Amino acid sequence: MGESSSSSNDREVEIWKLKRLIKSLESARGNGTSMISLIIPPKYQIGRMNKMLTDEFGTASNIKSRVNRLSVLGAISSVQQRLRLYSKVPPNGLVIYCGTALADHGKNKKVSVDFEPFKPIKTSLYLCDNKFHTEALMTLLVSNEKVGFIVIDGNGVLFGSLEGNVREVLYKYSVDLPKKHGRGGQSALRFSRQRMEKRHNYIRKVAETAGEIFILHDKPNIISMIIAGSGELKHCLYQSDMLDGRLRDKVIKVVDISYGAEKGFNQAIEQAAEVLQDVKFVQEKKLLNKYFEEVSQDTGKYCFGVQDTLHLLEQGVIETLICWENLDIQRYVMKSLTTDEEIIMHVTAEQGADKDYLKEKANGVELDQVDREALLDWLANNYKNYGAKLTIVTEKTNEGNQFVHGFGGIGGLLRYKVDFQSVQLDGEEVDIEYDVSEY
Repeated sequence: MGESSSSSNDREVEIWKLKRLIKSLESARGNGTSMISLIIPPKYQIGRMNKMLTDEFGTASNIKSRVNRLSVLGAISSVQQRLRLYSKVPPNGLVIYCGTALADHGKNKKVSVDFEPFKPIKTSLYLCDNKFHTEALMTLLVSNEKVGFIVIDGNGVLFGSLEGNVREVLYKYSVDLPKKHGRGGQSALRFSRQRMEKRHNYIRKVAETAGEIFILHDKPNIISMIIAGSGELKHCLYQSDMLDGRLRDKVIKVVDISYGAEKGFNQAIEQAAEVLQDVKFVQEKKLLNKYFEEVSQDTGKYCFGVQDTLHLLEQGVIETLICWENLDIQRYVMKSLTTDEEIIMHVTAEQGADKDYLKEKANGVELDQVDREALLDWLANNYKNYGAKLTIVTEKTNEGNQFVHGFGGIGGLLRYKVDFQSVQLDGEEVDIEYDVSEY
């Protein structure tokens, strides 16, 4: 179970890395057709690709514009160099992006990226353009775990979906069904017959709408379905012959809830938590609830804030590292010009842009910048070195929002209790007291 959970965590980190890379590649623009996008599917022969690139190099040599010709030839050469690193195409395929992009102040910046996707990519692509083409990478982000929800009661119905940690209301409408007892003016038998007829028509309409929403190209577009409601209508829908059999086969649970509409949708997700263990939305809520429980009980088995978290990570104390997906912290590697000593700094992107701030943080010592990258990028590439699991959370759940705004978006669950009254940071003993009274 632990191994499966770790594998799931690693997959989520890979997905986050890919999203980040796509965003970076999409923002890059070149001058002319100097940016090459190359995707090689699994089992393709490296030799054939090398021959194709050699032919392309020959063709590009005839480009009349000298600047454009040199840029394209340079990009093709970069692709060829990257390709030499591989004796054969990796099992999941190979993705290469090379080219010269326009950077700030009109300067040129060379971009060179190669990687094996975390799952097989079926696309074959070679494009020379003034931008990188990432459409094929987007298909890798499509989750196969989209869950459909129907929340139904006597006041209306809501159709929703849960994919990863993204909850979406797809369609909803209200109805005005007769109650069990009429107000007089007609026979009880006639009133009962009309009531049953309206309920029947309502169930039929819900079943038809479900088919329109959850069946695409004659196939269900969901992996499973939850039917929820506060009355008997949910059972009537599930047992009705009017509900498409392909959707009924997808129903994994019928849950009883107290509310309808969106409030009921949230409750249905929570009620169905057991059968949705692999859905990230539920995993995120469960993890953060555990974190808040440690905080509220002041167990000493949690941490938050950049300084504490990174110190305990280096000590191997953190079991689960928790970070916000948009953490605005930069990791600077600086070198003292007087002692040659390397200094690691963690500051916001805005603070990092102010060189005087970096100097002040280093107590006035003259520094030379050796490296800089987003802290979350560094953590995503290095967390395994410290024996930790990394979970990247969003603000889309109430718990995620609280973690970001109340705890700075970075923290962790510890393997054992740590006394924060006398924790060692950067070789100096400091007193730390966490105020957990609000939680």
